[in-house]
Formats: sequence, C-alpha cells, structure tokens
Amino acid sequence: MARYTGPVCKQCRREKQKLFLKGQRCYTAKCGIEKKPYPPGLHGRARIRESEYLIQLREKQKARRFYGVLEKQFRLYYREASKSKGVTGEELLALLERRIDNVVYRAGFAASRRQARQLVNHGHFKVNGRRVTVPSYRLRVGDVVEARESSRNLVAIRHAVDTSPPAPEWLSADGDHVKVEMTALPKRSQIEAPVQESLIVELYSK
Repeated sequence: MARYTGPVCKQCRREKQKLFLKGQRCYTAKCGIEKKPYPPGLHGRARIRESEYLIQLREKQKARRFYGVLEKQFRLYYREASKSKGVTGEELLALLERRIDNVVYRAGFAASRRQARQLVNHGHFKVNGRRVTVPSYRLRVGDVVEARESSRNLVAIRHAVDTSPPAPEWLSADGDHVKVEMTALPKRSQIEAPVQESLIVELYSK
C-alpha cells in the first residue's frame, strides 16, 4: 500500500501553514513551522514569484497533505466529484471527509489523521460490526464505526478521547464506548479543511 513516509513537518513548512499532521505536538513550541517558518530546502528563504498556476498547485497540495492522500487517489476523488450534481469543490471535500480514517480522527478517537490511518490499518475499528482495515473506506449515512472491544482501552485512543475537541454536527460520537455514527453528509461549513477548493477546481479544469 503506497503512503507518504517522510517528515510531515516539512509538509506544513512547504505550505507555510499548520496542517496539524502531528496532533498535539502542532500546538507546542516543538512544531516544525514554529522553529523554521519558511519552506524546506536550500532555497527555502528565497523570494518566489507566485504565479496563478503555483497558487492553484499549492492549494491542491495542501488539501492532499491535509487528508494524507496521494496524487493518484486525489485525482480519482476529483474525477468522481466533478461528475456529481453538487458544487465540485464542496463535493470533493465531502468525499475526503467521509473516509474512515478522517471520521475516526474527527470523532476524537485519534490524535491525528495519520494515527487514525494506522489504527484503522491495524484492524482496531469495525464498521457496522465488520472489521475494516482500509483507511480509504467511504462511509455512508447511518454507518456506525466503533473500536473493537479489545482495542477500546488502548493508550492512544483513550488519550485522544480525553484531549480531542467535540465531533462535528454530522457525526454522533460516544467517547466512552469509542463509537460514532455518521448521521448526515458533511456540509462545507462543517469541514475544517483550510483550503480554497475553487482553486483546486480551476487547476484541474485547465
């Protein structure tokens, strides 16, 4: 299974914005962008002429890194969103939000999407009673995600439940039983992604 294994703090520095890829560490002085608030690389501090294409590209890369999705996967999500009846950019973000790794994170059962992806990959969560090990598994309204009984007391999960903010309105989470139900489709106003999806649409429309 392909996945990014490099230093995630460099991704935040490249986008010149905190993407909260390391959970609570991103709120401390140890955060990479706090130590070095400029892009990585030899020419990180050099002035870069920002063209229209570069702005659009950076927005796409930011969204990709925010959700931990590779380029090919992201393009497939966009292709599906472009065929839907709704606004393409909003549909794209809604599809990404419905990934099980994102739902586990948004429900407060993991400190970061990266940790949520690992928990799902290791088989700690079930969907409607069936074990799921694919982080990209897409949830539908009415689906119930819960931790396996033997996994509910994992230190990582209990710590996340105690420290994470409340789940968004489209999710109904029960931290005590590490269980969450998707009660509605996510709306743009309920999605915390710090991206301008219109720029991504403009990039792929060329």
